[in-house]
Amino acid sequence: MSKDRSSRRFYRAESTHDLSSFMDRGRAASDENRWTFECAWEVANKVGGIYTVIRSKAFVSTEEMGDNYCLLGPYKEQCARTEVEEGEFPSDSPLLTAVNAMRSKGYKLHTGTWLVDGNPQIVLFDIGSGAWQLDAYKQELWDTCSVGIPHLDVEANDAVILGFMVAQFISEFREAVEGRGGVPARVVAQFHEWQAGIGLIVLRVRHVDVATVFTTHATLLGRYLCAGNTDFYNNLDKFSVDEEAGKRQIYHRYCMERAASHMAHIFTTVSDITGYEAEYLLKRKPDIITPNGLNVKKFSALHEFQNLHALAKDKIHEFVRGHFYGHFNFDLDKTLYFFIAGRYEFGNKGADIFIEALARLNHYLKSSGSEVTVVAFLIFPAKTNNFNVESLRGHALTKSLRDTIQHVQQRVGARMYDVCLRGHVPEPTELLLKEDTVRLKRCIYALQRDGLPPVTTHNVVDDWSDPVLNSIRRCELFNTVNDSVKVIFHPEFLTSTNPLFGLEYEEFVRGCHLGVFPSYYEPWGYTPAECTVMGIPSITTNLSGFGCFMQEHIADPMSYGIYVVDRRYISLEGSVQQLAQYMYDFTKMSRRQRIIQRNRTERLSDLLDWRNLGIYYRQARARALRTVYPEYVDHADVQLERAFTYPRPLSEPPSPAHSRATTPAASVHGSDSEEDEVDDEKELAELRISHD
Repeated sequence: MSKDRSSRRFYRAESTHDLSSFMDRGRAASDENRWTFECAWEVANKVGGIYTVIRSKAFVSTEEMGDNYCLLGPYKEQCARTEVEEGEFPSDSPLLTAVNAMRSKGYKLHTGTWLVDGNPQIVLFDIGSGAWQLDAYKQELWDTCSVGIPHLDVEANDAVILGFMVAQFISEFREAVEGRGGVPARVVAQFHEWQAGIGLIVLRVRHVDVATVFTTHATLLGRYLCAGNTDFYNNLDKFSVDEEAGKRQIYHRYCMERAASHMAHIFTTVSDITGYEAEYLLKRKPDIITPNGLNVKKFSALHEFQNLHALAKDKIHEFVRGHFYGHFNFDLDKTLYFFIAGRYEFGNKGADIFIEALARLNHYLKSSGSEVTVVAFLIFPAKTNNFNVESLRGHALTKSLRDTIQHVQQRVGARMYDVCLRGHVPEPTELLLKEDTVRLKRCIYALQRDGLPPVTTHNVVDDWSDPVLNSIRRCELFNTVNDSVKVIFHPEFLTSTNPLFGLEYEEFVRGCHLGVFPSYYEPWGYTPAECTVMGIPSITTNLSGFGCFMQEHIADPMSYGIYVVDRRYISLEGSVQQLAQYMYDFTKMSRRQRIIQRNRTERLSDLLDWRNLGIYYRQARARALRTVYPEYVDHADVQLERAFTYPRPLSEPPSPAHSRATTPAASVHGSDSEEDEVDDEKELAELRISHD
């Protein structure tokens, strides 16, 4: 690469903390007799976001620690049958010794490897096999911590059983591994969320010689308080936490979470905003922030991600043609696809201000005479009876029209061939016969409809009280021919077997132009992160962990396709106006500008790779080990001293100092010049983003 070119771009590896230097498949861990356990309710048990965290991180964890890394969780047969390959540990492994000791006491344990990238070792505990000791467990918890668990809270009871079984297993392992290879054993156990926290509490009260880390991805009380329409972040210091937890009948769970956070040697959260929340609700400030990453290799499409965007967009085009039959009066080449997706938490996920901002965007586009049409998808799983008949009918009619046209095309082509063989140019009447015209007219008339295109693809149960539909009604976004913004509520997650879309969620994201996630309560935010690694610009907020992370590590997030709405320091009305303006500014971008922006967004993918973010987990484990084993030395802290920030792109603002020479230097064969082709000054000058 030429010197001029290398000075004009930043290197990903130099801009982030790289974990690759520690990836020795556990050689160093084995030499030090250092073992790591990671315990969570969602190990090989798909429930929510923590499953994604642990699953995606498994590869870098095993590359770093090899067979000295093991995951612990509950045995859930439905998931385990498909995701776990059962098998015994090697005969000389202390893990097998601990497993056999547990089995000899009557507990059922399932061992093997998790069938994900990295194939980590896994131990799953059959909670039913320990249920007979539940009363004894509860008594010990009360005697040592004064935490009482109600009999009728099944989820809390299961968490207690799992916690005591995990603590017993780690105790057995600690005895088995001591002095292995003539080196003192160093064991660290990390626990995620309150469901796994009991294991940490028991290890501490029983004085087991193990370093502990507790990670909260979202505080239990915080999620409940935000769901209650409170001004959460401006009143964090005013909440009476015991009273608020008691009102919601979760006081015992809150005590479990708070006890685990205080008894852990190291306490971590996934973002600064969650750390701020934990400081007031759990009364402990996190020692380290451990941001969530992604296994970028899974999402990376190398240099073809722009092509994948076009292919997926064509499939969405087909859906739109069918859904809006009879009112299909807009140009798909001038249509943009926006979407929001996630758990159906109407206020927490920001669906309320998204719909309100869409109504204002509709007004902006109509007032300015813009030719752009925006189709906004809201993907939240809700209770439904079945697919909307009008949606299915539309797709059946468009398929019928497409099949008819293909049949007519074949017949016209055959006639044209025959006429040309006779030596003259065919007349139109020789090609398109009356019967063909009749068939086409029948299809066209069938496409006419009296009502408006539906705003939902399904029949929603109790639609009169559904918050999304009520908000759409209030804002009068009814998909009329005069609306520049069309709204489609799809109340189930996307799969390739879906008869309307036929797309996996990843494909759908690739086909859209902008992800909109104006969350009010979002400890991290995997949806905008997934958009980023697929090169799709997104809107997030300064109340989401992802948004805060991007603001901290990118000098100008907007230049890289990351729009951050302020939901913390301005009024709700101000947030809606800002969101509407961001979306309106996006609609004014040319196709070329959007391509440039997608290239930039995709470059941020390495920033979210576990190879870089995994270093924070390593630092948390190292600090916990030093707390318990003062003689332990690790060099990860030295690595983390280097702060990093993605610079502002050179075209923002354009500067004469970076102008290219009259005769550019020749490209070096095999360099990444093709990837940076859009970065020359002429093209980048096209992409102007307001910083008002």
